[in-house]
Amino acid sequence: MKAKGYVMDLIEASIGDIEMVGGKNASLGEMLQKLAPQGVRIPDGFIITSTCYFQFLKDNQLDEKIRAILESGDIENLQTLVSCAQQIRTLISQGVFSAQIEEEILQAYCKLVGDDDEQSVGFAVRSSATAEDLPDASFAGQQDTYLNIRGKQNILTAIKNCFASLFTDRAISYRESFKFGHFDIGLSVCVQQMVRSDRGVSGVAFSIDTESGFKDAIIINGSYGLGELIVQGAINPDEYIVYKPLLRKGYPSIIEKKLGKKQAQMIYGTQDGQAVEIIDTPPIDSGRFCLNDEQILKLSNWVIIIEDYYTQLRGQWCPMDVEWAVDGISGELFIVQARPETIHSLKKQDCITAYHINDKNRHEKVILTGVAVGDKIASGRVHNLKGLQKQQIHEINFLPGDIMVTEMTDPDWEPVMKKASAIITNKGGRTCHAAIVARELGVPAIVGCDNATEILRTGQEISVSCAEGEQGIVYSGKIAFTKTEHRLCDLPEIETPVMMNIGSPDIAFRYADYPAKGVGLAREEFIINNYIKIHPLALLKHKTLNDAELTAYIAQLTSGYENEEAYFIEKLSYGIAKIAAAYCPNKVIVRFSDFKTNEYYNMPGGKYFEPSEENPMIGWRGASRYYSPAYKEAFGMECKAIQKVRQVMGLQNVVVMIPFCRTVGELLMVYKTMKEYGLERGKDGLEVYLMAEVPSNVILAEQFAAHIDGFSIGSNDLTQLVLGLDRDSSLVANLYDERNEAVKMMISNLIRTAKKMNVKVGICGQGPSDYPDFAQFLVEEGIDSISVTPDSFMKTVTAIKEIEDQLILRTAVVA
Repeated sequence: MKAKGYVMDLIEASIGDIEMVGGKNASLGEMLQKLAPQGVRIPDGFIITSTCYFQFLKDNQLDEKIRAILESGDIENLQTLVSCAQQIRTLISQGVFSAQIEEEILQAYCKLVGDDDEQSVGFAVRSSATAEDLPDASFAGQQDTYLNIRGKQNILTAIKNCFASLFTDRAISYRESFKFGHFDIGLSVCVQQMVRSDRGVSGVAFSIDTESGFKDAIIINGSYGLGELIVQGAINPDEYIVYKPLLRKGYPSIIEKKLGKKQAQMIYGTQDGQAVEIIDTPPIDSGRFCLNDEQILKLSNWVIIIEDYYTQLRGQWCPMDVEWAVDGISGELFIVQARPETIHSLKKQDCITAYHINDKNRHEKVILTGVAVGDKIASGRVHNLKGLQKQQIHEINFLPGDIMVTEMTDPDWEPVMKKASAIITNKGGRTCHAAIVARELGVPAIVGCDNATEILRTGQEISVSCAEGEQGIVYSGKIAFTKTEHRLCDLPEIETPVMMNIGSPDIAFRYADYPAKGVGLAREEFIINNYIKIHPLALLKHKTLNDAELTAYIAQLTSGYENEEAYFIEKLSYGIAKIAAAYCPNKVIVRFSDFKTNEYYNMPGGKYFEPSEENPMIGWRGASRYYSPAYKEAFGMECKAIQKVRQVMGLQNVVVMIPFCRTVGELLMVYKTMKEYGLERGKDGLEVYLMAEVPSNVILAEQFAAHIDGFSIGSNDLTQLVLGLDRDSSLVANLYDERNEAVKMMISNLIRTAKKMNVKVGICGQGPSDYPDFAQFLVEEGIDSISVTPDSFMKTVTAIKEIEDQLILRTAVVA
C-alpha cells in the first residue's frame, strides 16, 4: 500500500493497516487477499484512507474549530452534546476536497464502475474508524453507512457524510465513555460494489452464541432486502443455529430454525433522488424462511473459515461478527463485513451468575414476552418513548435506572441508553442494535415484543427477566429474586458423575460450561408443549375434524414448513439437537413423551383424541401409548425426530429412554413400534434406557435388564407408586418423601440388580436436587450417575464430595 496515499484498492489493505484504513476495511482487505482463494466471496471496492480524512480536516481548517466546539460546553449534558455534534457535522459537510484528493477518489470510482453507466451501478459507502473492532471495544454502529449511492458527486457527498458521522452525538458520547481522544481516531471509508440483496436476502451471523457465549454455535439472522433493518432492529428476522463441530465433519448440523415476522424490507429507491426505501414484506415471503438449508450451511462454512483464519492470525480464539448478503439477481452469497465479537469472547467463563425468582405466583404477573438478551433481571419504572423522534431524545427527562420502552432503538439514543436499567423494544432480534448495546452495557433487554409500547405506561413499575431462557419476560411490579455467583474452579473433584436435567432447549447453551457429564433427563414434553404447541394427532388429522378455527391455528403454526408432519419432526428435532449439542460428546438421555391424558387434553386439539380418566397419573401414559393403534402414528414422529438428530445432524450422543413401562412384554412391543419408524436398539450405536419408576421395574429388574442398556430411576413416580399416593393430591402431600425407607429400599435393590446384570443405573428424579442427604445416600449405594436440575448442581456436587471423602475414610479405617 502507499505509505501516505489518500486512496487504495480494497485488496491492498491488510489487518496490519488499521491505523490507515480502520478495522472494518482492514478486515475486508485481509479477507479478499487470504480467504477469497478459499471460496469466500467479498465484493470489490476501494478505500479512502484516514490520511485523507486528516488532510481534509487540515485543508478546511477544521481541527481547531472542532476542538473549540467540544471544549465550549459540558457534553455530558444531552442538549449541549446534540448542539455541539450538529455544529461539527455541519462544518465537515460544508468542507471541500482538494483537487488532488478529489481526482484520486474519482479515478478509483471510475475504475470500479468500468464500462457500466455510473448511474446504473449502486455502491455502499461505509465508514471504518481506526479505533473500531478493537479487542476491548467494538464501536459497533457508531459511524454511518450509505447504500445504493450512484454518480461521482453523490459518492463525494457520501464520503463527507461518513467523515461527519465520526461526530454524531452517539459517537462522541461513546468515545467519552471509553476514554478515547476525539482526535486520536481517524475515519476511513470503503466504497464497495453493492450486492443486490434488495432483491434477495441479507443479515448477520455470529460464530458464537450471542447470549450464553457458547462457542460451538453459529447464530444467523436473516431477512429479505438490504441488511440495515436487521442491524437497526426494525424487524424480527429469521434465526438459524448451526453446530460447528459436526458441520466441520460434513454433517448438515442445523439445530434450530425460528421463523421471524420479517415485517418490512429495504429496497432500492423508486423515486428520483431516493437511494433506498422501506416497503412491507409480502405475506408469501414473511411466512417462509428466507434461507434454504444449502445457503445456511454454505454461509456457516464461510463463518468457520473466517473464524479459523482470525484465530490463527491473533494466536487465540477469535469469534466473529459477520454481515452477509445474497444477490437476488445472481443468487450468489457474499460476505460484506466481518469483525471480532467483543462481548462474550472477553468474558471469563469460570464465573457463573445464577438468578432464581422467588415469587411462586409470578406467572400471574406476566405482562408480555419477547426475545431475551443477556441473562439478568432488573426492576424499575417504565419510560415509554413511543413516537419520540431521535432529534427529541435530548429533551426527555430519562432518569438513571428507568426502563427504556420503544419501538426500536437508534444509535443516536446511546447516551440515554447508558442510563437505562433495562431496554424493551417492539421490534428486533438477537443481533439488532438494541441487543448489541445492551450486551455491551451489561443490562437486560427484551426485543421483538410486538406491542410493548402499547401495553407499558410511563411510570409503571415492572421487572424485566432475561434469566429464564431465550424468552424474556416482563412482570408487573418488583419481582423478588436471588442472585448467586459461583466459580467453577472452586467446585471439588468428585468420582460420581453428575448430569443435568434439562427441560427447555432455551437454557441448554447457558449451562454448557458447567462440568456436567451430560444430560440425564431431557423431557420431550417441554418441547412439544412450548415449541410445537399442538396435540400431535390433531396436527396430523385436523382436516377431518371440521374445526375451522383449529385448522387456521395449525396453518399459522406450520407456516414455512413442508407439511404438518415435517413441522412436528423438525421442531422436535431442533429442540433435542440444541440440548445434545450443548453437551456433546457426553450422553444426552432423551425421554420419549410422557404426557398424561389430562395434559394432552388441554393442548389445542386434544379434546378430540383424549379419553377421560379417573386417575391419569396411572392411566394411559408413557409406553402404553407408543404401540397403541390410537396413538402410534404420533409416536412415529418422535422416532423420526430422534433419527434425524442422530443420523442427519450427527448427534449420536443422544440416548432414548422409555417412561412408565409396566411389563417386559410392553417393552418389546415398544421396540417393535420403534423399528417400524426407523429406530432400533443397537443399530448405529443407539442405546435405550428404561425409566425405572414403576415397582415392577424393580421387582423384575433382571428381566428388564436383559433388553436395555441402562436404568434411570424416576424417584417422583417411584415414590408415588411405592407409597400408594397421588403426588398431585394436596391431601396426602405431607406423606410424599423420596427418602422414605420403602422407597430407598427399592432403589437399593435396583442398584444391586443393575450392577449384577452389568447395566448402567442412574437417577434423574427431583430427590437429589431437593435433598443433598438423598444424593449422599445414592453415592453410598454405588449409583453410576446422578442427574439434577441446574440450580441444584453446585450444592449436589458439594454434598457428593462430603460423602465420598467419608467413604474413603471408612475404607481406610477398615483397612
